[in-house]
Amino acid sequence: MIMTGLCILLGALLLDLLAGEAPNRFHPVAWLGKFISLQLRLVPAEGKVRQFICGMAIVTLTVAIITVPLYFLKSYCEAAAAICPLSVSLQSITTIACILFSIYLLKNTFSLRGLWQAVQKVKLSLAAGDLDKARRHSNALVSRRTENLSRDQVISAAIESCSENLCDSFVAPLFYFAVFGLPGAVAYRIVNTFDAMIGFHGQWEYSGKFAARLDDALNFIPARLSGLFIVLASVIGGADFAGSWRAMLGRHGRTESPNAGWTMGAMAGSLGITLEKPGAYSLNGGRKELTLDAITRCQQIVLTAADAWAVTVAGMQVVIGLAA
Repeated sequence: MIMTGLCILLGALLLDLLAGEAPNRFHPVAWLGKFISLQLRLVPAEGKVRQFICGMAIVTLTVAIITVPLYFLKSYCEAAAAICPLSVSLQSITTIACILFSIYLLKNTFSLRGLWQAVQKVKLSLAAGDLDKARRHSNALVSRRTENLSRDQVISAAIESCSENLCDSFVAPLFYFAVFGLPGAVAYRIVNTFDAMIGFHGQWEYSGKFAARLDDALNFIPARLSGLFIVLASVIGGADFAGSWRAMLGRHGRTESPNAGWTMGAMAGSLGITLEKPGAYSLNGGRKELTLDAITRCQQIVLTAADAWAVTVAGMQVVIGLAA
């Protein structure tokens, strides 16, 4: 059981490192997005209560339909884990196939390399002096309108997204994998995808409220862990540990999201800068200028925090396996 969990975890991490994101036609999250879009046709055009109930039903049923089969897959892999993978038998071949399938699914619940590349595109565009291109690349990172952002605002947006998505794109999926196995990681990604598609004000405000609140609840622990690991990475990387700790504790409540401020505040303090979304929040971590070097240092801190978290999750897998 322990070896199976570790094998899936390490395989998924290696796959992300070497291959990054799969094309949309092979990507389970892209399939999920299409499935969600089809279901949204069932949402009534009027009636706040009806919209909320319909949205809640869609989220709940989607999670159940996808994760219940994965639970049985997880049980099968654990039951067959004692079989030597070198033995030639139909059962051992099936077990290996299940593990490989699990690796592929787990990898697609997180995306560390994809996050790094998205931030890198913004940084390289700014380094080349192409602000318009940097603004366009920023669209992949933030939900705000980017066409009129200044250079400093683009840098801030890149750093905000890089630090915030440490939670959504890495820490949270692996947290739920460590606690609940593959079904937990997939369930988290389903809810997070719903939140990204309909969990905001506008057309889907009431049908998306359940997904948005559930996503907030699921990210409650991972977001705070992510902030703590950014503080830890600040120590390892020689950044401002004390400033990171103070800004995380003192600024986390200034964002509309109950979770985003923990990581962004920690990063602002670590780099000694102020991260600001005009008209929404200002996270004052210091008075240093927003430079391309700040993006680079943010990327380094996030990668260090992610490495430390990956090691922690591996250790959690061992402890949970021994206790079972």
